[in-house]
Amino acid sequence: MKSLTAALLTWGAVAPWVPGGRPYLAVATALIMANGATVYRSVTSAVQSVVAKLVGLTLALVTAWLMGSTMGSVAAIAVIAVVIGPRRAVDDRLQIASTAVVALAATTAAPVGSLVSPAVQTLMGAVVGIVVNALVLPPLYLDESDSAVRGLARAMGTLLREMGAGLAERQLAVRAPAWLHQARDLEKRLLDAEEQVRQADESLRWNTRCIAHARRKDVTHGQAFRALRGVFLQVRGIARTLADNAYDDHVDHHLGQQFLDRYAETLELAGVAVEGFIEPRPAPDAPDAAPRERLRGAIDGALTWHETMTDLIGRGSLTKPGAWYIYGSLMTDLERLLLDLDHADGH
Repeated sequence: MKSLTAALLTWGAVAPWVPGGRPYLAVATALIMANGATVYRSVTSAVQSVVAKLVGLTLALVTAWLMGSTMGSVAAIAVIAVVIGPRRAVDDRLQIASTAVVALAATTAAPVGSLVSPAVQTLMGAVVGIVVNALVLPPLYLDESDSAVRGLARAMGTLLREMGAGLAERQLAVRAPAWLHQARDLEKRLLDAEEQVRQADESLRWNTRCIAHARRKDVTHGQAFRALRGVFLQVRGIARTLADNAYDDHVDHHLGQQFLDRYAETLELAGVAVEGFIEPRPAPDAPDAAPRERLRGAIDGALTWHETMTDLIGRGSLTKPGAWYIYGSLMTDLERLLLDLDHADGH
């Protein structure tokens, strides 16, 4: 529907004054802009495209006027557009160069003045496409963002609980490599969630549906994702430390079983806290605040265990002479995880 609307409107608006009455370039441009991933991106892409074509057209006119339609003109265009142009905008430089070369070829068969029509067509098509994209079902990606962030939290919470269960069953040596592999795989989920949140945030910019329904930007879970990004670093650190300890050949470096038993329960509580972190937050006057209460209880319980183990380590009840730094690493990672989660949930 959006594509058909953009095509018909562009044809009707541009055809009357285009030579031959066939505004194919304008329609093609409108179709691209009307199907932009977001309204914001369609606007920025249109601006870049129009500017690139105008620069390319100008470059072609100048080189044709100074050097004619010769091989030297093509070389000059390549040097100016590709080499001297800004390094970061590779696509823009290539678009400028290609537009200039095509325009240069057109000057051999048609007057120079006729090259203005393609530029105006591009501009008109971009305007119509942007308007259609903004007014006819402008795209939103809130569901994708929600699903990606929740999936990331569930995956991290599940891994924490699995590590806790494995330590409780005294299977550190057997299951530690799998935990480390799972922790490293979480990075793929993290990158996917980051892209989904970025796209959801972008889709809210200049979106008429957001204005009509008074949507709030926090529905993209951007703040929750930033908290979970920190949690990911701690989860990966815990898995790495446990895997390294499982393969350590020094017996005096191995963690004490009393510590592992207590740490196992803390990891399970931390897993519950991470999973509860992305539960829907009820309204202030809502009668059912159970998900937040469970999260609050899970964090408090994990912090209590953390304080207990820290005290035992401090009194020398758990520490082996060669493993003190391993205890410290595991406790620090868990402390940061819980405090970051607690701080983010408080906001």
